[in-house]
Amino acid sequence: MQELEALKAQVKKLNQQATALKMDLHDLSEDLPTGWEKIPELAKRTYEAHAALIEARKALAGAGA
Repeated sequence: MQELEALKAQVKKLNQQATALKMDLHDLSEDLPTGWEKIPELAKRTYEAHAALIEARKALAGAGA
């Protein structure tokens, strides 16, 4: 039961991080061409956050939640 709660907390945390990065990427796109040099790093971080979120959701589903 504790493992399931830990997975739920992890998914919630990763979801918040992924959402924040998505919004940062959106904000950056609205300010273009200002800040264009930040695109690769921010896109990489956003991609990695969403990949981690998907894996955590799979683990949670596999745990029966």
